[in-house]
Amino acid sequence: MIAARTGAARQVGDAQAQQAEDGGAIEGADAIKDAVAEQSMTVAKVIEKLDAFGFTVADTRFSLWTVLLMIMVLIGIYVVTRLLTAFAHSVLTRLTGLDPSQRLLSQKLLSIMIWTVSILVGIDILGIDLTALAVFSGALGLAIGFGLQKTFGNLISGIILLMDRSIKPGDVIAITDQAGSSTFGQIRKIGIRAVSVVTRDQREYLIPNEQLMINQVENWSYSTKTVRIQVPVGVSYTCDIEHAEQLMLEAAKATPRVLDSPPPTVWLDAYGDSSVNFVIQCWIVDPEEGVGNVRSDVLKRLWKLFQENGIEIPFPQRDLNFRDNEQFRQLVAAISQRMARGE
Repeated sequence: MIAARTGAARQVGDAQAQQAEDGGAIEGADAIKDAVAEQSMTVAKVIEKLDAFGFTVADTRFSLWTVLLMIMVLIGIYVVTRLLTAFAHSVLTRLTGLDPSQRLLSQKLLSIMIWTVSILVGIDILGIDLTALAVFSGALGLAIGFGLQKTFGNLISGIILLMDRSIKPGDVIAITDQAGSSTFGQIRKIGIRAVSVVTRDQREYLIPNEQLMINQVENWSYSTKTVRIQVPVGVSYTCDIEHAEQLMLEAAKATPRVLDSPPPTVWLDAYGDSSVNFVIQCWIVDPEEGVGNVRSDVLKRLWKLFQENGIEIPFPQRDLNFRDNEQFRQLVAAISQRMARGE
């Protein structure tokens, strides 16, 4: 039995010596194979058969065993890293001394650190000889540089946004892109690549972090969440405008979400073609709940008050002036003759 094991070990050693002459990209594969051979010759023979199938590129040999080992190590590293990241995030969540922006920034930096350490550990376990990949390093680095340029740009932009705390989860923002289209909503999440903005109709927009750095962003809750809402109203020229103003203030104050301080105000905006135009100025502290519904509530209450107090909301009116000339008199005469014939 001892002789058989010694002979098998000798065969394994001879095969390893032959592979060493060819060169190996993963030195850890040979070390793991040696450790397995000391424990079980049966498993060692299976590994030898797997290691027999391979190919050589630039004096570097790749076998089926090395590929399987790399896959197993990568899966193990991925699972362990995800578990460590989740545990670290849960620990940071329990820290009440950090605000949401600082907590999110700490989680991202910690995730980057854990993944970096995990990749280095994986390289060390496999014993990868990086110099053996020098043939591909130039083209691979160039491809990664062009392919991940935007990704790294968005990553750095997200970290900067969290560090200067210009935007943070829960903020209500309005952003205008280069095409001129505007997006308004509440920030739900700041990811590695993009910021998730949810509108009032539950549409979720993923805006790249880099756009928030280069485009103008209107943050409604940067220093304070108090937001002013303007409600335009027009009344007839025949109405008592002072009484109309009092009714407008009453409608604004009766709206639940409108703040008492600062109090609502009413401005006379302009003398329009058909109406005297006013603007009701009122303040809210919860813009994430929407602003259109507040404006609607004020207008519905004001409609009832106007109906009860006889305040008229005018229709568009136009005065038509016809110039007197020969053609106009002929037209009037023709219309009169036609009407007379009809009678």
